[in-house]
This record gives sequence, structure tokens and C-alpha cells, in this order.
Amino acid sequence: MSPMRGDRQKFKNEDLVLKVSTNIDPALWDESKYETFIDELCQSREYQKEAIFTVMRYLVGGKYKSLHDLAKENFEDNDELQRRYGSWQGMERYLQLPEKLACSIDMATATGKSYVLYGLAMILLAEGIVDRVLVLCPSNTIEAGLLAKFRDMAGNSDLRDLLPEDAKVRVPKVINASESIINSSICVENYHAILKHVKSSIRDSLFGRGARVAVFNDETHHVANESGTNVKKWKEFLLNPEYGFRYVVGASGTCYIGDEYFADVVSRYSLRQAIEERFVKRVRYAVDMPQTDDPEEKWQLIYKMHQSLKRQLRKHKISPLSIVVTRDIKSCKRVAEELQAFLQEWEGISGDDAGKKVLPVSSATEHQVNVAKLRIVDRPNSKVEWIVSVSMLNEGWDVKNVFQIVPHEERAFNSKLLIAQVLGRGLRRPEGWQGVDPEVTVFNHVAWAGQIKSLVDEILEIENRLSSTIILDSPYHFDLHNLDYTRETDTSHFAKKGEYRLLEKEYVELPSQVEIEDVAIDFERAVTGDHTKFKTKIEHKTYSFEDVAEEMYRRLQSIDEESKDAPDPKDRTQYVKKFPRDRCLEIVKASTKRAKIKTGKITEENRQKILQALGPLRRKSAKRVAYKLTPNALITFSTKERSTISVSAAEIRRGDKTVFYTPDCEKTMPDEQKDFFNSVKDPDGDYRIGSEEIPNSHDFRTPCNVAIADGTPERKFMRRLCERENVLVIDSWLKNSSQRFYAIEYAWKKGNTQKRGDFSPDFFIRKNKTLFVVEIKDDREIDDPSIENQKKFEYARNHFNRLNEWLKRVGIDLTYQLNFLTPKDFNKFFIKLRKDDAQGFRSELDIVLGRQGETNGNGT
Repeated sequence: MSPMRGDRQKFKNEDLVLKVSTNIDPALWDESKYETFIDELCQSREYQKEAIFTVMRYLVGGKYKSLHDLAKENFEDNDELQRRYGSWQGMERYLQLPEKLACSIDMATATGKSYVLYGLAMILLAEGIVDRVLVLCPSNTIEAGLLAKFRDMAGNSDLRDLLPEDAKVRVPKVINASESIINSSICVENYHAILKHVKSSIRDSLFGRGARVAVFNDETHHVANESGTNVKKWKEFLLNPEYGFRYVVGASGTCYIGDEYFADVVSRYSLRQAIEERFVKRVRYAVDMPQTDDPEEKWQLIYKMHQSLKRQLRKHKISPLSIVVTRDIKSCKRVAEELQAFLQEWEGISGDDAGKKVLPVSSATEHQVNVAKLRIVDRPNSKVEWIVSVSMLNEGWDVKNVFQIVPHEERAFNSKLLIAQVLGRGLRRPEGWQGVDPEVTVFNHVAWAGQIKSLVDEILEIENRLSSTIILDSPYHFDLHNLDYTRETDTSHFAKKGEYRLLEKEYVELPSQVEIEDVAIDFERAVTGDHTKFKTKIEHKTYSFEDVAEEMYRRLQSIDEESKDAPDPKDRTQYVKKFPRDRCLEIVKASTKRAKIKTGKITEENRQKILQALGPLRRKSAKRVAYKLTPNALITFSTKERSTISVSAAEIRRGDKTVFYTPDCEKTMPDEQKDFFNSVKDPDGDYRIGSEEIPNSHDFRTPCNVAIADGTPERKFMRRLCERENVLVIDSWLKNSSQRFYAIEYAWKKGNTQKRGDFSPDFFIRKNKTLFVVEIKDDREIDDPSIENQKKFEYARNHFNRLNEWLKRVGIDLTYQLNFLTPKDFNKFFIKLRKDDAQGFRSELDIVLGRQGETNGNGT
């Protein structure tokens, strides 16, 4: 195991760059001879000039015989390298070509690696250090692009006139390997041309001449990662003693092997710098978005963002492109078909017209014609609006009109290498752009947000802690009520025989529904950290009551049909006699009435809930465990009594927890935490992934100095609590502590053992005479609720029913309402809260847990 994986330390990439000495004998290398040439070549791009001169000092300055020498010098002088690798032997193992004068240049995608490579090639040829330059790249598309750029630069008389008078080569011959590689030439070729079975001039032209040849590897991460047999041969070619290559320079915008940074980088121009210095588009990525499991609703959000970008860019006369990225060829084909079908229905166009708008791109043979079309998708007459691509596609893109990137699957972005590659496809600025800097929107899986942050801001972990404490004189305090209990347990068995007693209640518990949902997507800009919101609507699919009743009837009819030949008469059902169409309709109406659905329509989500109620038809026996609680007294206490909650630096840095704060909360911090708090709230600092400022303290209606959200769902919920439209209808709220404040006893069975525990709900929200008690869970809990959470819900629901009865009896005009919420229902909850319609609100998880509780037996 490598040291960096063993202790999980983090390092800033810039601290791992190998420093090349500037103490070079000018008799060996005098860079001043080429300053005017490089100034003309690179113009104002100073980072390109620095890269060229750094590499030249390394290759020809005479101070280093190989990468081994350079790396060892740096290891001995650099504490960060020693910390990362542990020992010199540990670092040495990570050097790709240690015995050669080899190195890598790390330049963010779209910042002009081709200028650097051409500048290095020309200087090496002009100085007579090498006779030939071979540039290898991973695809035909990149080869064609480099050939065109190099030929354009070689034909620029103003540029070549600035070479020194004694230059040994002034006009290089720019070729590919279809012709012999002669002296004074720059050969650009796809790496496949080096393979033995491929007919090209490379092997014959360079055999035994490697000492006088410079090899440049464009997109050099392909060499280092060695994915695939052919790519592995690329590295074998560089090491082959039959050629004897000495000078090897790689360039990439993604200098990673998985998540580990290259060990041979000598020059770095980061994505952060490129954004700050306005050489590439700005980047914003989603950090919070509506939760939906419906594929069509996801496409709605993506489509509406695309349409919004089209409207914004009309004044620039640009038709924006959206890229949807998948993890493999199979997914690429499927998603392209899915998108075409959506466009056909949503825009009311033919299948042919939808097909013209969607361009699937992969290495599949059937997609090769589409790869060629990438060269023209920026043109005004192109009909392509959507590109569906495989994440690891080798083809280099020079497309400038990409304004939205949609990661379709999280697994396609499980390393910094993949993230950087995909992000790079949208960084190029359109030609002649005027006005505010262009911006690419990453409409991503929210899980990707933290990884992008780490890409642009590698950080070091410092272990400090921040505390969320109560402000005693806050105007947002309120009283809470609990009950003092005595308890006892009881276990009983019951049997169930014959036909399942279906729909005995004559209704199905349904969660509250919203048919047209106002939603907002929160985007954060890379580097600056500022937030923007995109507001739109999701139109949920709906059905009439009659349609749902008819579907119920057909399913029951099908069950009867399947059971009529059962040998045991008890297994034969006659549900349609008990549930004719009219009775099914009455059940639908009763269900919707209880859920306060008044539009005469049922959403797809609630339609499924009703149909799922027909699912369990038989059950032979069940066991009921009762944990009986008897309330003895009412307990009243204040939010002032909540204990302190703290969070570590590591939890903030990783984004495991998030600190919400206001501009004036520093004065409430203990002196020993103030320095760390200033680091946490620094928008450009190490901890910004786990910190969020509420700019107006009046929107922070909690009696705490700061609030700490545990995990992503809580972070999303807390954001909603602080949004102005919600703040206006909330009196105050409190994040509960995990212990020693407000807890509810519950019991559950783990294996054969009966266990007891204390359940502390996450949030208390006071609105007029209702106190909402909210527990936050992940969406996955809806499909697979744990028995422990079922019991938490069951005991807490019964507790608050008892508490409400007690409060009513003693004349306290306050009602407690329990809700288990997942991100899928956050928006609905706050819509109902704003409309003063949240009393009686039931989330999808409330329904699931309530149903499970009935199945398992009432334990209280």
C-alpha cells in the first residue's frame, strides 16, 4: 500500500511539482536567444512561456542526467514529497521513465498545450540538440488538429524571422508517419502507428536514432494509466533500447493515475489559474437540486436548462451544445435513444428531427461518422444540440460552444482523471466572445460537486473543531414538551389464514402531492464559490381517478384469473366480486380526500402507491413485539437547554458536515476557535466545501451561533430553512443534539435480541401553534427502510399522539407533527408550509414507515 493511501493524507498539487534549477550555465543553454520568438508565439500567455523555458533548462541545462536525478534532488529538499512517498524508494517507484530525461507538463485543458509543444520542438531543432521530433497522440482527431496548428505556425514568417540568426532549422517539415521522418521534421502521429502490425514510417525512420530524437506525448495520461493492451505498448515503445530515446516530454490537462498526481510534473498551470485569469470558461456545478426518480422529470430539468442557455446566448449568436456523459458504449446508445424519445414527445417533432439534434459519440464503429461531425457542430448551420458521449472517449474535442455538461451516471466520474477529462470538454471559450465571461454549467449528480471542488482546490487537513452553541438572549427560543414514561414489554403471536383482507380501511394512505412543482437548482461557481439559482418547474405526470380505479380493477381481475386453477380452494381469490369498478373508484376518492388532493388528478407517484397496496395477498403468520409505554407526567423545557454540538476540521474539509453561519456570528465564537472559524468562512480557503454563509442574519431563525448539518440530506434541508420565502413563514427552528436533549425511547429487534434506544429527531420547527418535528433520511430509505427506522417512526408517532392529547387536556394550544422527510419531499413540504397547508402533511417515507409499522405490529 502506498503511503498516501495508507494515511489518507491530502496534498496540494502545486507542492508536488518538481522544481528545475535556474542556476544554469549560459554556455550550455541561453534562453535569452529565444525570448522574442517565444513572446510572439505565446503572446500574453505567460504560463506557456514559463513551461517552455522550465523544460528547456531541464533537458539541456546540463544539471540533470535523467528524471532520477531531478526527482531525488526534489525529494531531499521538499517536505511534502517526503510526506507523500515516505521514502526515496517510495517515490522512485512512481517515476514512469526514471532513466531518461523525461518529464510532464500539467496544463489545464483548453489553455494551449500545442503552443508549448511547438515552441519546444522548434527550439530543440534550432539549437541542433535533436534532428527530429515525434509527437504521439491518442486519436486521429487530435492528430489532425495538431498537424493543422503546427503547419500554420511553421508557415508564419513573422514567427520564424524571430529565431536566432544561427538557428540550424528555421522551417521544419510538419508531417505524419505516412512518409519518412527525415531530419528537420516534426512528425505528428496517432500512437497506433508505433505498433508492429501497423504500416508506418516510424520504426524504420527512428531505429537506432533515439538519442537525436525528442518524443512528445500529447495527453500523456494515456501512457501512465496503461488502460488496454495497445496503450501499454506506447510506454514499451518509449523504453525500447532499439530506439534509445533520451528526451521524452508529456503534456496533459489531467496528470493523474486514478486519483494520484504524476510524480514527474515540472510545470503546472491549474484549472483554478485558468479560470481566474480568464483563459477558459468559468465553471458552475449543481450543489443542490430537486429529488426525482422519474427519468422524464430529470430530462425536463436538463432540457429546461438547455433552453434557458439558448435564450441567454441568442445575443451572442451562439447555439449552445449540451453534452451528456455516460460510462460506456452500451449506456451511450441507450441514453441517446432515451433523449431522442424525450425530445420527440416534448417538442412535438418527428423521430428523424429528434435524431438530427442528438449526436451519440463513442469508439463504436457505428459512431465513427459522428466523431467526424464533432468538427462542425459549432457551425451556425449545425442541427446538433445534444452530444451523448462515453466518459473515457479518446477523441480530442476542439468544440467551443459546449455550455452544459450532464454526467448521466456517478460511476462514470469516480476519479480525478475522469472528472478533469469530462470537464475539459466544456472549457474552451467561443471565438470572439464579448462581455461577461462565458460559463459552462455542470448539471451534475450532486455527489460530483465535492470532487470538482477537490480538483480545483487541493487542500491540507488541519484538525480543529467548531462548536454550535446556544445564544441565551436569542429571540428565537421556544418551549418544548416531552412525557415521562414507565415501560414494559410483551410478545404475542397471531395467525392469518385464507384470503388476504384487502383494503380493509377502504382507503390507501397517500403522501401529499404537488402536480406542477416549482423547483430551484443551486449552482456553485468553481474557484469563486459564489452561488446562483436556476428556477423552473417540473410537470408531474397525472391520471384521472377513473383511470387509476380501472387499473386497480384490472390488476385484481388478473389475480383472480391466475388463482382459479389453484388445487386448494383457499388459494382461489374472488377479489373483483368484492371490488367492482365502482368500489375501486370510491377507494381512490377516499384516499385522495385524506391526502387533501382536490384537483381530481393523481400523480404517478401516488398512482403507484395505490397499486402497490394490492401487492401483499397472503401471510401465514406474524409475530408481534409490544413495548408498552405509559406516560406519567408532562415535562416542559426550553431550547436554551440544548447541549453544544461540535464538528471537526476533517469533517468540514471532506464535506461530511456543513457549518451554516451568518456575518455577525464570529463574536459568539470562543477565542480559541476564532482563527479556525475565519479559515472556515474564507470563500477561497480550504474548508469551503463544508461551509455556507447565510448573508442576512434575519434569515437564520435559530437560537444558535452556527448550525451544523450532518450529511448531504440535512445540508439541503437546512438551506431550505434559511431561504427567504420559507423564513417568512417560520417562527424559529432548532437542530437537535444527538443526545441529552430531546429523546424518545424506542425498541426494535436485532437478530434474536431485543434492543432499546433513544431517538433524537433532527429538527424542531415552530410555526404559529404547530411544532413540526422533522427527521431527515436519505431517499434510499423509501425503498428499503431499516427495521430500526420503522420502530423509531412507530414509537415517535405514538409518542406525539399521546403528547398532543396531553397538551389538549391541560389547555396548551400547541400541536406537534412528526414527519420523516427525504430530499425527494423537501420541496413539497416547504410549498405546503408556505401555503399554510402543512398540517397533516405526509411524506412518502411517512407512508412507507407507517405501512411497515402496521405490518410488523404496533409496539407501543
